[in-house]
Amino acid sequence: MTFAQIRQQFLDFFADKEHAIVDSSPVVPHDDPTLLFTNAGMNQFKDVFLGSGSRPYVRAADSQKCIRAGGKHNDLDDVGKDTYHHTFFEMLGNWSFGDYFKEDAIKWAWELLTEVWGIEKDRLYATYFEGDPDLNLEPDLEAAELWKKLTDIDPTHVIPGDKKDNFWEMGATGPCGPCSEIHVDLTPDKSGGSRVNQDDPSVIEIWNLVFIQFNRVADGTLHPLPARHVDTGMGFERICAVLQGKKSNYDTDVFTPIFDAIQKKTGAAAYGGLLESDVKRQPDKRNDLMRDVSYRVIADHLRCLTFALTDGAVPSNEGRGYVLRRILRRAVRYGRQYFDMTEPFLCDLVKSLADHMGDAFAELRSANQGKNVEYVAELIRDEEVSFGRTLDRGIKLFDEAAERADGNRVRADDAFMLHDTYGFPVDLTELMAEERGMTVDTAGYERLMDEARAKAQASGAGDDAFNMNIIDAMPSTDDAAKYTDTTLCGQLVGYIHDGQFIDDGDVPYGETVALVLDETCFYGEQGGQVGDRGDMEATGESPGAFDVPGFRVTDTKRFGDTVLHIGELISSEFPLVVGTNLKLSVDPDERIQIVRNHTATHLLNWALREVLGSGVDQRGSHVDSEKTRFDFTCRKPVETDELDRIGKLVEDKIAANLAVHTQEVAETDARKINTLRAVFGEKYPERVRVVSIGADIDAMLASPDDESWMQFSVEYCGGIHVDKTAIIDRFVLTAEEGVAKGIRRVVGITGESAANAIREGENLSTELESIAQKIEAGESVELADMQQCLSDAVIPISVRHALRQQLTDLQKKLKKSQKASSAASADAVFAIVDELVASASSLSDIAIVTGEVPSANGDALRTAIDRVRQKTEGSAVLLATHDGAKVTLMAGMSKSAIAAGLKAGDLIREVAPHVGGKGGGRPDMAQGGGGNPEGIAQAVTAARDWIRGKLGS
Repeated sequence: MTFAQIRQQFLDFFADKEHAIVDSSPVVPHDDPTLLFTNAGMNQFKDVFLGSGSRPYVRAADSQKCIRAGGKHNDLDDVGKDTYHHTFFEMLGNWSFGDYFKEDAIKWAWELLTEVWGIEKDRLYATYFEGDPDLNLEPDLEAAELWKKLTDIDPTHVIPGDKKDNFWEMGATGPCGPCSEIHVDLTPDKSGGSRVNQDDPSVIEIWNLVFIQFNRVADGTLHPLPARHVDTGMGFERICAVLQGKKSNYDTDVFTPIFDAIQKKTGAAAYGGLLESDVKRQPDKRNDLMRDVSYRVIADHLRCLTFALTDGAVPSNEGRGYVLRRILRRAVRYGRQYFDMTEPFLCDLVKSLADHMGDAFAELRSANQGKNVEYVAELIRDEEVSFGRTLDRGIKLFDEAAERADGNRVRADDAFMLHDTYGFPVDLTELMAEERGMTVDTAGYERLMDEARAKAQASGAGDDAFNMNIIDAMPSTDDAAKYTDTTLCGQLVGYIHDGQFIDDGDVPYGETVALVLDETCFYGEQGGQVGDRGDMEATGESPGAFDVPGFRVTDTKRFGDTVLHIGELISSEFPLVVGTNLKLSVDPDERIQIVRNHTATHLLNWALREVLGSGVDQRGSHVDSEKTRFDFTCRKPVETDELDRIGKLVEDKIAANLAVHTQEVAETDARKINTLRAVFGEKYPERVRVVSIGADIDAMLASPDDESWMQFSVEYCGGIHVDKTAIIDRFVLTAEEGVAKGIRRVVGITGESAANAIREGENLSTELESIAQKIEAGESVELADMQQCLSDAVIPISVRHALRQQLTDLQKKLKKSQKASSAASADAVFAIVDELVASASSLSDIAIVTGEVPSANGDALRTAIDRVRQKTEGSAVLLATHDGAKVTLMAGMSKSAIAAGLKAGDLIREVAPHVGGKGGGRPDMAQGGGGNPEGIAQAVTAARDWIRGKLGS
């Protein structure tokens, strides 16, 4: 069977067992902040297991895209070294939500493996939980007996396993239960029974059946769940290897087409499947081993990157983005060192992967408006080019570091420099060291990283006012009132402090805490809209009630179904006790501006597509009281005329005073509406809240293909909006920039802020007109301040572009005017200087030339002194000038004057006090100045007397 047939047979089998076949959720879990990546099939059903969500079915099956790289589940370091580890893999799974339990799960697993797929029964082993007396956990004898009763498995192949392998827990508290793992013995003589759960590739786990039947509470005790669930997961690549008779996952047709594409692109010798154990027997095969390791790493990492980027992730320097950047750089390094790929090559393999897996995962081709291959390839190409700039130098530096290593260990400072300067993640350095039989001083490296982080934090980076640990089983908050009210009464049921939820006692004063109430009208940050701010005070019915605001809410966040009101007690005089009834008051002025900006964001999203085309996809947004910031896919900067059209479309919708409709509907129905927009890569629940600006939602559901709906904004959204668009009042775009390859960002403002921006733009335009008139009149102007004003001002972006162009033109005109003025000024100075020379007296063959000249800059004065030197045998000169406020003095001495004891610097220091200033310089040329033009005559006279005195007159 092909890999596609195996996947389909699994789904068909469970479809026949009345399971709903559901789509894989994205590998980027946008709705689960606890995960870097989707790492198991159960992730999309986590809310069902926690009891906070439901589905319209009680049985489900799918093939889930998974990534295990970073975090608790991390297989990255093992990829390439063995036959079965992957960063990206598929997990086949079937689930029961309070329906069937152990009996059917075991019976059907055996039926599929042995009757449908024909795996030899005497090769299969089933484990069950052996219990743990220390934790008061009973053995799962029920599962053991069901294996023996319902199947014809060899009873000796039903073996116990410990808590590590056979008891599943979602977290420290919450749903949990025993599991039964199915292993297959791949040894030729079927003698591998003793190797079950020993990480031996010849006896591997292929399916895990988890029986979720308990709830663990905070004190560690287990309580039976009212509804018991089944959660199973089977490694797709592993079962393909078993069914295709291969010893390695990489030998199956899951990977061979990718290897063919790699060979075609790199020109490398064909993949040979060598492992480290082979080289121990044949040391001369070391280079061939590294070739095969490279094949495995590149194929695996290509799969991981392509699926992650398709589902909305982007390489970056933090979080999942950094994990992906590390993965990409590992693959690039292997290609460079072992396939001699000096140019980008991973990017050219994306299409081959999409062709190979696109039938099962259509998003590989259809995402990004059908241009996903190009989009992902370009992202990868940019990363390859960026890393390629430092890769060769980094490899050379590693070679040098290996030579000066402390014994067999690469020094911490070298590992840090490779990371900090050349972009080598430390795990890549460790991998390179391992290839040489060396290690890395990771403890020292971490110390250096900690020091770097401390410096960054000291400079203001990474400063969080509130850092909340993930907490399981938080009480839920009814926040339905957020859509209708800004005041409400609710009861304080607890608070979070230092990462712990506390449900009794006083709220501490002087500490940042997060209050949890039974209900609230505060909006918790979600979907790009920031959390509300405001106040809370105890009501009269509460003990210790007070009439002034007692708790200031500085932020509101959402964690699952819990709303967290983050802030501090205002006064220590008014204690706040769990159980108190509180009057909640959202800041009304801030709320109205936030909702204006949020509705404007929807109109902006629609207008962007209208102007730039349907290829525009939202990549993120941030809505607060000051602005809306919107990131979207676009391969080039948005032109000024396009920005004008986008802003005009938004303004037109505001002026039309359209009604804003909201309604909760079935996601499958809503998705049919032709104009509806969803965030790319987001996984939505069965029922969604739809926000439509201008079109009735029921009418759209009745005729979802009606082309007239395209003129309206329709989105999934859980945020708060205005009732009518006229409330937004005004809208202007104030900024447009690139934030990543293929991602642009625009910023807009609304209401009075927009009106102020328009007025500010008009004021700056008027100011520039005034400056232009001064330049025409030959007056002195300063443009540097205006340049800064344009950079700092919040004004319409089209106005900013126009004013910048106007300022550039004025700078050119001013430079031309100053050049002409300078020439005229120099001519006037030269004329006066010639008169001064003609009337100058001389002593010891040194002409004494002192006097005031017309306003001129320093260059003109220095040129005038050179002119004196050309007209005399020897000279001692002082020239003075002013511009009405500032005096400039310039002194110059010829060689003969210096030989006679005259120094220009001394002369300036002597006479500058007469004009209220000071100065100095070299013996042959010096400059000074002051702020008293009326003292120029005295300075000139003093200069003449000083020169005569020095010459012995």
